[in-house]
Amino acid sequence: MEKLVIEGGHPLHGEIRISGAKNATLPLLAATMLCAGTHVISNVPNLRDTRTIVKLLRSFGLECQPDAGSEWRICADKIDNFEASYDLVKTMRASVLVLGPLLARCGVARVSLPGGCAIGARPIDFHLQGFEKMGATITLREGYVEAKSPGRLQGADICFDIPSVTGTENILMAATLAQGRTVIKNAAREPEIANLIDMLTGMGARIEGRGSDMLAIDGVKELRPAATAIIPDRIETGTYLIAVGATGGEIRINNCRPDHLPMLLDKLRRAGMEIEVGNNWLLAGRRGHLSNVDIKTMPYPGFPTDLQAQIMALMTLTNGGLSVIQETIFENRFMHVAELNRMGAHIRIEGRNAIVRGGGLLAGARVMATDLRASASLVIAGLAAQGITEISRIYHLERGYDNLSAKLIDLGARVEQVQETA
Repeated sequence: MEKLVIEGGHPLHGEIRISGAKNATLPLLAATMLCAGTHVISNVPNLRDTRTIVKLLRSFGLECQPDAGSEWRICADKIDNFEASYDLVKTMRASVLVLGPLLARCGVARVSLPGGCAIGARPIDFHLQGFEKMGATITLREGYVEAKSPGRLQGADICFDIPSVTGTENILMAATLAQGRTVIKNAAREPEIANLIDMLTGMGARIEGRGSDMLAIDGVKELRPAATAIIPDRIETGTYLIAVGATGGEIRINNCRPDHLPMLLDKLRRAGMEIEVGNNWLLAGRRGHLSNVDIKTMPYPGFPTDLQAQIMALMTLTNGGLSVIQETIFENRFMHVAELNRMGAHIRIEGRNAIVRGGGLLAGARVMATDLRASASLVIAGLAAQGITEISRIYHLERGYDNLSAKLIDLGARVEQVQETA
């Protein structure tokens, strides 16, 4: 097992290129199961989760071949297995996204209840209730979801109690081949869903409402393969923006989508960062002191829960005062607090609020990553801290950040990935 060793106190300078979005990669690769033929997916990030979903697709009989650079060719002519085993899905909750395509195309699916980061319950009830409304029979047995449809799924009106990203994506994919019209109300609006809609419409799907909280899908009898590019990762972009805010310096971020981060850019400017915005680039830096800002995570276009841990690390470095960070999406997403406090932060938890007192100095320490975004917050803290920080269990980082160490080194950070000793 490897760990990350960071020598803090070095401002970041230079340029980096953002990779494809993890949260778009997984549904887009799952969508290739909807029809026979060869799909071409470009800007695919090199992540542990990417490798997991590719292994899962291959287990169903799909042929997955990497092409030049970050392009993959997925041939879905044959599906000869309908089960996603626990061994394959235990590390990645998004593996449940194969349920909709399997059910729509094959009429049967057996998928293990998913695993992944331990940041909250994240039940898949919305998915299953939606499939039942569309005529599927759902059984939970021995840790597996068993879904069957006697014929084509049927269009239905589906209303989510709260916006669910994977729930929206799963029902959306299944509805493309259903008979009649499916309407998803209170749908999630994340840019990754728009990316999926673009792919599906390129495959011949008929979808209305892109970018809104109500999607209408008129099912078609068959789809065709398509070529699709994965959008840049807004969470990776935000992580590097926050990192330069924590360390000082100035960086240019290329191949990004600033329009996908409206709330973060507003908060960072209020905190004292200087940010210039282009169509697909950002120039960001900090020269003065940081100011406190309050954060409340919300579904898109609100502040992303996937950037809550990172901005909490930034708020420990302000010139004094308090920041209140409210987590409304996941009930167990403050596990990084204890590790940040080990580094000298002053954070207390009150229910779903974290009260962060700025003005202190972070000091390097040995810390442990507990989930993907918590890992990123510890990296940011380590970059800003005095002394050496050692972060163990960095396999969490590899799930969502493409080549993180190399990109940080290109920006002047002192980072080394080494083998942990027993």
